[in-house]
Amino acid sequence: MSEYFDRTADKTYTKVYKAETPDILAAFAAFDQAVFAPEGRAIPLKYRELIALAVGITTQCVYCIDGHSQNAVKAGATEAELAEAAWVATAIRAGGGYAHGRLAFKLADDARPHQH
Repeated sequence: MSEYFDRTADKTYTKVYKAETPDILAAFAAFDQAVFAPEGRAIPLKYRELIALAVGITTQCVYCIDGHSQNAVKAGATEAELAEAAWVATAIRAGGGYAHGRLAFKLADDARPHQH
């Protein structure tokens, strides 16, 4: 997906949201600003940005990785913290594969002949 990523040009398409759904865009912007407010939250901004980075890595959203890695550094995150956030995301994603693999065994039972 990253071959489609163009930090500058991609932002120009926000005009579609502005033209077609300005109310939803405004509501989302207000929500996002509240979530990432520098002050007044229980979790310090640096950690919220590291959480967002890990989620972005897990969902493989290049835009989230770009923005939240930079915002985490601006909020004081170190390279070691970025690395650990990436490893947390990797562990969760791999764990999801493991857990859903068990689901495959369970669902495969539907195809097996039942013994009486």
